[in-house]
Amino acid sequence: MPDTSGPLPASPPPHIEVLAAGDGALSDVENTINTVFEPISTGFSNLVFGELTLFGVTFPWIVAWLVIAAAVFTAAFGFIQFRSLGLSLALVRGKYSRPDDPGEITHFQALSSAVSATVGLGNIAGVGVAVTVGGPGATFWMIVCGLLGMCTKFVECTLGVKYRDIHEDGTVSGGPMQYLRKGIAERFPGGFGVRLGKVLAVLAAIMILFFGIAGGNMFQANQTFAQLRNVTGGEQGWLGGDGAALVFGLVLAGLVGAVIIGGIKSIGAVTSKLVPTMAIIYVVACLIVIGVNITAVPAAVGEIVRGAFTPAAGFGGAIGVLIIGFQRAAFSNEAGLGSAPIAHSAVKTRHPVTEGFVALLEPFVDTVIICTMTALTIVIARTEFWLDAQQQVLGGGETPDGVTVTSEAFATVLPWFPYVLTLAVALFAISTIITWGYYGQRAWLFLFGKSKAKETAYNVLFCACTVIGSVLTLTSVLDFADAVLFALALFNIIGLYLLLPVVKRELRSFREKLRTGEVAPVEPPEKVG
Repeated sequence: MPDTSGPLPASPPPHIEVLAAGDGALSDVENTINTVFEPISTGFSNLVFGELTLFGVTFPWIVAWLVIAAAVFTAAFGFIQFRSLGLSLALVRGKYSRPDDPGEITHFQALSSAVSATVGLGNIAGVGVAVTVGGPGATFWMIVCGLLGMCTKFVECTLGVKYRDIHEDGTVSGGPMQYLRKGIAERFPGGFGVRLGKVLAVLAAIMILFFGIAGGNMFQANQTFAQLRNVTGGEQGWLGGDGAALVFGLVLAGLVGAVIIGGIKSIGAVTSKLVPTMAIIYVVACLIVIGVNITAVPAAVGEIVRGAFTPAAGFGGAIGVLIIGFQRAAFSNEAGLGSAPIAHSAVKTRHPVTEGFVALLEPFVDTVIICTMTALTIVIARTEFWLDAQQQVLGGGETPDGVTVTSEAFATVLPWFPYVLTLAVALFAISTIITWGYYGQRAWLFLFGKSKAKETAYNVLFCACTVIGSVLTLTSVLDFADAVLFALALFNIIGLYLLLPVVKRELRSFREKLRTGEVAPVEPPEKVG
């Protein structure tokens, strides 16, 4: 998702360069849209990201809402994310999958599609800001929050499959639109349950559609071009011309359109190869830096643990560091937002809870592995830029450029890392656009009805917005998109609480089928990807 790594979420964030239109007609259009949208964006953002103060530390209430839900679900299911990790991995490998299971994509493809929407610039820039503003100890709490969020994904993705719609052509529609509408009506029969479910489902669809077009598409396109332009010489480079952004947008729109037109099967086929590739590239780069500084690893780990409980003066105390870590993790892995169940709902399975087991791996990959690798690399490298930035923040100065914090750490061993970073950002952004294109499409069809003509209209609109995003910043629109996405968490988690007994029933049923042998491993496992 778009990076929201400042003290409060904002797209585009002030510490990341975003390309705005130059002088002339495009600039006038951009300024007009921003001016009209600014009061709407500011008011709604202030509401969604309104702050609470605890022990002298101020933080957005939505962070508490997400983290408390994750803790409640973890307790309710007896830390299932730890007890069932082996089963989750077996399901991802296709050990219990059969070719005739209903659905469109394999467990692995569903997981990679959902991960592609969450792994992004926030894993690079956001973590850089977190360990600067909150110190190394923020890493510890990022990991804790990621581990708790695994159970939230388990709950919402089980419900996504449980209440999905399988159409006559074999395609699948699932996600909060379906489980809020159908699940709440089923759980609370009568007019109230039906009305509440419909209202929550429509609100969820509107929010997913808006964010999919703006935050999941336009911002990603703009940020990718900004990174490419920077690494090729900036305004004086071959991408510095006035028409370069337009050409880039058209090319990117063509690539994205070729994938999303094929639906979730096409998206799953692409992301099942793209996600592992981009993750391997980035993690290998992290391991190179860590390997070169291997003797510093014990001290860095000790600094992370000590900083989580006894942070240096100025980081807001232990509570402040905890909140910064939780905020970064919550904004990174999207657990509880209701977006991931849309991809997971398309999985081939007869047992909804199996995809819950698969989905819980998503925050582990996004936060526990990738975010932690970034943080550990920064702490181990201990660049002058990072140390100076910490002192700047402690002295009341501005939050540093998160991309630069991370890039400087890699440059201590890999001077050419800016090129790797650009590749990583491009891959992360393209995968995010592709998956959010599908999320938005499902929301569009839920709101306007399913037909080939309406699906085509959406695909054209989405690709056009990819071009627009490459050329125009539309700052206030993107600020509003971030607020919309996190407002979705309010309605989605209400639904998760109400439908918790349904998930428990599905879990008991599946466990019993495993015990009796009704569900048994398939040998050899179905090939994933």
